[in-house]
Amino acid sequence: MNEKELIRISKRLSRHLRHDPAAIGLTLAPGGWVPVDTLLRALSITRAQLDEVVEKNNKRRFAFDETGTRIRASQGHSVPVDLGLPDTPPPDVLYHGTVAASLDAIFREGLRPMNRHAVHLSATLDTARNVGARRGKPVILQIDAAAMSAAGHTFQLSANGVWLTATVPPPYLTPHQIPR
Repeated sequence: MNEKELIRISKRLSRHLRHDPAAIGLTLAPGGWVPVDTLLRALSITRAQLDEVVEKNNKRRFAFDETGTRIRASQGHSVPVDLGLPDTPPPDVLYHGTVAASLDAIFREGLRPMNRHAVHLSATLDTARNVGARRGKPVILQIDAAAMSAAGHTFQLSANGVWLTATVPPPYLTPHQIPR
């Protein structure tokens, strides 16, 4: 499959597994799972195409269950879903990529999930930089995850390495200087 087709199918998967399953007649089971056969019929794609998209997606947005008969989005849902991820102690520091236009609101209100179920954080500067760069020149925020955890905030780690938490209050945020 060529890159353009891979991206097209990946975007359709994201839309229907994260945001609008009902548009193609899907219902997310507990944990966000959908039977693979049902998804293939609804999207009119082959299992080989689905396997290739899951394998080659650079953000590892999708995951099969241990039997390979169910699939879900790893995180990023805007529809109600409980992924059943266990609380996991975070590393001492996590990062969030954004743009300068958002900073006033972030430092006033903290990081909020907006239309998602959780705030998305990364363990690496590179990932945060890439996330922030999607909307312009990136600004990286450093999160004192150790202090948050000590204060009772919980974190989960998705299958694709994204750290999730309900919110990040302003006291735990500091700008991270990006080397020039």
